[in-house]
Amino acid sequence: MTSLIGISHMHGYQSLCQDLINLGIKATDTVMVHSSMKAIGEVEGGAETVLDALSDTIAKQGLLLLPTHTWQDWNCQANIFDPQSEPSCVGILTELFRRRPGVVRSWHPTHSIGALGQDAESYIYGEELSRSPCPKLGCWGRLAAVNAKILFLGASPKTNTFLHSVEEWHQIPDRLATSATMYRIRQPNGNLLDCPQHKHHSSRGDVSQHYDKMIPEFLRQGVARQGRIGDANSYLCDALGMAEIVGKLLTQNPKLFDDHQPIAI
Repeated sequence: MTSLIGISHMHGYQSLCQDLINLGIKATDTVMVHSSMKAIGEVEGGAETVLDALSDTIAKQGLLLLPTHTWQDWNCQANIFDPQSEPSCVGILTELFRRRPGVVRSWHPTHSIGALGQDAESYIYGEELSRSPCPKLGCWGRLAAVNAKILFLGASPKTNTFLHSVEEWHQIPDRLATSATMYRIRQPNGNLLDCPQHKHHSSRGDVSQHYDKMIPEFLRQGVARQGRIGDANSYLCDALGMAEIVGKLLTQNPKLFDDHQPIAI
């Protein structure tokens, strides 16, 4: 008898589209996707098929967003960010997405996003005016303003960049560097635009490693749903709902994410 142990299921375009719909994504949604291609499992056509499923489910009538960050040490040599060519440092799906026809990329030198679909150009507008990674009036804060959903497609909720933004709104101390790092953005005409940044910094280390402790509360209060996309354990979260819950907790305890202690409700 042949053993079935270790044999994985091959996922395809149609099944991935159905998984996205089953998790609660609607065609007109604005959705930010944090992703792990490895977690999805075997896919016929690989990463491009995953992007096809996301694009066709969301971007035809809605707006599909993926982070295309460039905060790694190897990014932005001489602190020059070229939105047209600088590789994303947050996964293969994000890098392939930014190269796709029709995708536009924001001009944030460390925390850019790629956008495809309805009002993509207007959504990313003005990021070169940001002076921190995730200001309330920037692309990350804007997720709450437009009632967006955030999909953790096999990615850990520790990757929840939106919570960095919520901490910025509430002016949580010890989250940003006191001095600015000078970045320059290469514009389409070749000119360089100064864009100083107060980068993420905390004496507590990487506080995002504690963001996932919020998931049980998000699920309990109905602002998150859990399901599977391919093989990937995934969460679909309401940005505004997360902001309201976390905002109240930060008001009570600004050190909420200084450690991994369970939250007190």
